[in-house]
Amino acid sequence: MADIAPIPPRVGPVQPDPAEQRVQRGGTPSGGQPFDTVLREQLLQQAPPAEAAPAEPLRFSAHAQQRLQQRDITLGAGDMAKISQAVDKAQEKGSKESLILLDDMAFVVSVKNRVVITAVDQPSMKQSVFTNIDSVVMA
Repeated sequence: MADIAPIPPRVGPVQPDPAEQRVQRGGTPSGGQPFDTVLREQLLQQAPPAEAAPAEPLRFSAHAQQRLQQRDITLGAGDMAKISQAVDKAQEKGSKESLILLDDMAFVVSVKNRVVITAVDQPSMKQSVFTNIDSVVMA
């Protein structure tokens, strides 16, 4: 039979590595801060700023301006705000080209550039086919 060396007895308690933060029974890391405080700080560092920069204003291409005049479409401040909010929603979803439906009007918008490409009124919608869009937003 081979000789087996005995296991030496422990000399004292094992000291935790100070570089590691271990959660103790009370829910606080060994650094002393409560876990919820550490978690909140980490989440705030990863989160986008609470107030995002204001979105660029909505612009109209020359083509869209012609269509507005030809079709006698007048947009008020409220309409512009609704279209802008619809573009914001489309942008949140990752859209690139969106059809925005507002009352009896439709607008094809380049979401990334925040440019209205064309505008269509109710009578013209019956003859229209909208292509190269990836989303529709009801404003």
